[in-house]
Amino acid sequence: MHSLTCMTISSSSSSYTFLKPHHNPLLAPTSRPNVLTLKKKPCFSTKALLSSTKESVLKDFHERKALKIISGLHNFDKDNVASVVTAAEKGGATHVDIACDPELVKLAISLTSCPVCVSSVDPASFPAAVEAGALMVEIGNYDSFYEKGVVFTPQQILGLTKETREILPSVTLSVTVPHTLSLPDQVKLAELLEQEGVDIIQTEGGKCSNPTKSGVLGLIEKATPTLAAAYSISRAVKIPVMCSSGLSAVTAPMAITAGAAGVGVGSAVNRLNDVVAMIAEVKSIATSLQTTSPMHATHQVETRRQ
Repeated sequence: MHSLTCMTISSSSSSYTFLKPHHNPLLAPTSRPNVLTLKKKPCFSTKALLSSTKESVLKDFHERKALKIISGLHNFDKDNVASVVTAAEKGGATHVDIACDPELVKLAISLTSCPVCVSSVDPASFPAAVEAGALMVEIGNYDSFYEKGVVFTPQQILGLTKETREILPSVTLSVTVPHTLSLPDQVKLAELLEQEGVDIIQTEGGKCSNPTKSGVLGLIEKATPTLAAAYSISRAVKIPVMCSSGLSAVTAPMAITAGAAGVGVGSAVNRLNDVVAMIAEVKSIATSLQTTSPMHATHQVETRRQ
């Protein structure tokens, strides 16, 4: 996957739009393009390219079947990230989410055709990753911060969102709503984020859940906070909601039923040490999601009628 930026080349009588390799069209322009003479008509507009790029990134969310595999915001281990990305590609995921590092982005896009998302709480770090080929940015994946006693207020989240939108006005932007807020406050923040032009709201809650049972019951208990957030937020906003944190093949379909447009899975995959096991886990989750897709449900109804 290569990123491209439109450059307009003009003359006194006509103009021509060139593609400049290794630059991402989602970045806000930082310098004046070079001017040369070339008598051709524009091949396409930058606006159309940006719209098409975002549409392709959001397609699976709009179809309510997105599956994002997360390697971890602070995971800079190239071997582990490579294994997670490979598992996502071969297991049927639609997106991958990695730490915000240009070299990791280049590694990821060499291993997968899935759109690459980078996660950070530092908006200034996003442009370099987007320049390297990332098509989506995420303010969130806060679990590693909670372990250090760091929490984020609604005001901080909104500030980070506004700063990111100023730097990257056209990039697909996902923002996680902290589970440390009460459920009503999570909904309120999600509504404000929608007003700021966020494309996707991500939920969380796995870290605050302490299952008392083992097996399937324990998996359902683990996912309860993020499922509750997905249910409530998806009914308050019009943009897609991604249910994440503490999910598994058992509970991922529940997220879609609750109203989510996709699921984000991290530890269920990246904690595994073997890439074959990772692929098997991703396939299991992807298969479970297929049974909840609108198309599958329609097919099931038609089959029963026959």
